[in-house]
Amino acid sequence: MGQARAKLLASLAAIYLILAITHVTGGLTDDLEIMWGNAKVVTDSSSQQAIALTLDPSTSSAFRSKKTCQFCRIDVEIKLVPGNSAGTVTTFYMITEGAWQYHDEIDIEFLGNSTGQPYTMHTNMYARGQGGREKQYKFDFDPTQDYHKYTIVWNKDWILFLVDDKLYRQIKNNQIYGAPYPYYYPMRVYATIWNADNWATQGGQVKTDWSQAPFTAYFRNYRAISCPQFGDNPLCFPGSGWFDQQLDESRKQQMTQVDSNNKIYDYCKDPKRYKNGPPPKECGLQ
Repeated sequence: MGQARAKLLASLAAIYLILAITHVTGGLTDDLEIMWGNAKVVTDSSSQQAIALTLDPSTSSAFRSKKTCQFCRIDVEIKLVPGNSAGTVTTFYMITEGAWQYHDEIDIEFLGNSTGQPYTMHTNMYARGQGGREKQYKFDFDPTQDYHKYTIVWNKDWILFLVDDKLYRQIKNNQIYGAPYPYYYPMRVYATIWNADNWATQGGQVKTDWSQAPFTAYFRNYRAISCPQFGDNPLCFPGSGWFDQQLDESRKQQMTQVDSNNKIYDYCKDPKRYKNGPPPKECGLQ
């Protein structure tokens, strides 16, 4: 999945270089810039400013953060594509800039589905080009009917994925045991919507129905708090409540509940992937 998106980014890079980046005024675009496609700032039904990302047969669309960060918390509210969104992928992720084979990446991808079937939230992590750390989740709500907040927390010890402030997944820094972890390089935030019907829905069995196009997802209330190791933002200080968050009993209970009720795939527990050897080392440390 990561390589497919890399090809998408590469193929659109020429367009991005030829066209001037669209800078739009307003609160969201203090931090964000539109990259390509039919992406625009709109006023949503609640009179708030949002960025609409639209996919049609001719183009995808994307925006990105103006700044990079090395250790940070990223929040954004998203309302996903309603109806038959099979084949489409809406993404919210962080990635380093540079050679793809050595890149770091922290992913949230929403895999569309046929009408009446639930979205899948696909999470993954790459460190120095090593990926394949996928876990997938379903929701207890319809993410197309209203906005919900999605959060990535990345610090030197943990990566946390939260939905409406509820912890869905944590990745611990187990570098001392040889496990990969993104640690040394800053990342930039991206959001995209694109066609991935070769794999996104039921392994590519359900294709995008272009008669349903355009497909549009909405993003609002973006917030980025950068916490470099020697920064002075008070929200990053020990005891601030989130950046040095450890898995206290409340968070452990959330994880247990999510694993029981919402998790639908775990790379550590997929026997088809490890016929010729054991799963990655960190699977035995969880």
